[in-house]
Amino acid sequence: MRETYHHGDLRRRLLDLTAETVAGRGVSEVSLRSLARAAGVSHTAPRNHFGSRAGLLTAFATEGHLILAERLREGAATSFLETGVAYVEFASAHPAHFAVMFSHEDLVVDDPAFVAARQQTFGVLCAGVEGLQDAGKVSDAAAAAIAGWSLVHGLATLALTGNLDASSVRAYVAEPDLSALARRAASMLYGSGTTAAPAAAERKEV
Repeated sequence: MRETYHHGDLRRRLLDLTAETVAGRGVSEVSLRSLARAAGVSHTAPRNHFGSRAGLLTAFATEGHLILAERLREGAATSFLETGVAYVEFASAHPAHFAVMFSHEDLVVDDPAFVAARQQTFGVLCAGVEGLQDAGKVSDAAAAAIAGWSLVHGLATLALTGNLDASSVRAYVAEPDLSALARRAASMLYGSGTTAAPAAAERKEV
């Protein structure tokens, strides 16, 4: 049956189908026509919600950043180190969102909702590093934030692309638990990180 979704239900359905498509076949396979066909609606229906393919992917990426920001806040309530672990765990639990969130060539990067959501994500990371700087544990908060982000983003990417499962790597990095591996790696950069991060304030986008 076609055109039976309520307005909000169809938007949610299209976002869920986007996640399935990205996870199964990649970002390049996402199209409004294919999603409309999968949802059983007219090929023009997705445009009523997102305007374009870029609009759809931007909304999907925005949702990802909002979920990630919440996970990071939960980690930050324990320690800055756990913020990094939460980042890696988010990527593992939401691989499709993770793939799209940083694929800027597919997104409307100046979309206000996307910019605000991305600021939330980076704001939590910045707040944690500034807390370490205030405690005298790092001397350059900006560099430390980029270093920490690079570490957890790189680890998440290696895990999602299967590189950590290669036999040559597995023989050296025998840790089967990704969260434990993230915790060990982050502790080498920031120590035990036992101090909880302060609440994230509004940050400028970088």
